[in-house]
Amino acid sequence: MTRLSVEMLAADAPEPITSAGHAQLGIAVLAGIAVIVLLITKFKLHAFLSLTIGSLALGAFAGAPLDKVITSFSAGLGSTVAGVGVLIALGAILGKMLADSGGADQIVDTILAKANGRTMPWAMVLIASVIGLPLFFEVGVVLLIPVVLMVAKRGNYSLMRIGIPALAGLSVMHGLVPPHPGPLVAIDAVGANLGVTLALGVLVAVPTVVIAGPVFSKYAARWVDVPAPERMIPQRPSEDLERRPGFGATLATILLPVVLMLAKALVDIVIDDPEHHVQRVFDVIGSPLIALLAAVLVGIFTLGMPAGFSKERISSLVEKGLAPIAGILLIVGAGGGFKQTLIDTGVGQMVLDISEDWSIPALLLAWLIAVAIRLATGSATVATVSAAGLVAPLAADMSTTHAALLVLAIGAGSLFFSHVNDAGFWLVKEYFGLNVGQTIKTWSIMETIISVVAGALVLLLALII
Repeated sequence: MTRLSVEMLAADAPEPITSAGHAQLGIAVLAGIAVIVLLITKFKLHAFLSLTIGSLALGAFAGAPLDKVITSFSAGLGSTVAGVGVLIALGAILGKMLADSGGADQIVDTILAKANGRTMPWAMVLIASVIGLPLFFEVGVVLLIPVVLMVAKRGNYSLMRIGIPALAGLSVMHGLVPPHPGPLVAIDAVGANLGVTLALGVLVAVPTVVIAGPVFSKYAARWVDVPAPERMIPQRPSEDLERRPGFGATLATILLPVVLMLAKALVDIVIDDPEHHVQRVFDVIGSPLIALLAAVLVGIFTLGMPAGFSKERISSLVEKGLAPIAGILLIVGAGGGFKQTLIDTGVGQMVLDISEDWSIPALLLAWLIAVAIRLATGSATVATVSAAGLVAPLAADMSTTHAALLVLAIGAGSLFFSHVNDAGFWLVKEYFGLNVGQTIKTWSIMETIISVVAGALVLLLALII
């Protein structure tokens, strides 16, 4: 994966394209973010266009020549898409294959068959966490909602007791664990090690999802006691299939890229010799590109063929899996352009100077910036890419582990208090048949718990490692 480390930026990037002071740069940052927020929330403009216009506004308010701002934005967009675009595409293909083959349903049914009343919330959080690894949040919600509603209806469970753990598992994976777009972009921006970030992300994710899922669902079920809406129980993908892949093969396919990337991180720690032949082998097979590509190729044989898919259908499945991510790629790319504009106008250095003057811990600053942008825009991805650009210079002197924790702090902040300007808020509201107040009492508070607990765990880990 191509990393835009701070060292590379210092060596390759031009000098700041404006000599404005901190006050003017601060106003420029606020103005640029305000433009983005206003365009997204007030005018309902697509996040890609909003980030593009916001980047140009940032440069203009900073007093930079417009042609150089355009160059910075284009360079940032290109390098970001080059770094994470293929990975997002491979993840989308794997997720589509998992859903359409019935592999996801196989995992769901197998785990639920072994769960009883008391363990059902824990089964739901396990299902969501496993399935959430390769799937985008919205896809995971659409995939799991039928299961949540059917389990709640047939078992006479509280909808929130079953639904909150599932949503928590998906949300935590989305915000903290690569290969999701947000964490990948943050890793790319700060030059963090993906394997180390993945390992620490899982370490933070486990207690976070337990607290925000099964534990919080007890209270959510008391606050909002609603039945599963009959009209929202759709057909499951595998109901049209004559057969579907086995549980073991499906689980192994999902976990393959995770195992390969973690193995690379472990070998890097144990051997720590770039010329050693074992480390060089794992540097290849454990790279995100090869790990995800391997999972997709293996998935053709473990998911597609067992489901009875022909070569033509598998080819069509890949094409359909790629179509929905065009918007995501453009948003991520524009976020990278915004980040590069921040750096080239000197804003990154300004943040570095301010953090030293105010003695704010870098991880806490990253979390707070991501929280502010999340509250304003409603988008976890926009919050992640924007915050990563602002705090990237802080990673210059960080160790490998602390750079990874910086990524996780950004990811945790990006999940804070989803409300009416977040598409996920309305997705949950409509699927569960809630009103706005009930959605805030359940979904919004759950997201806040995830953000605060994960942020606190990141700060705690920073004191230990």
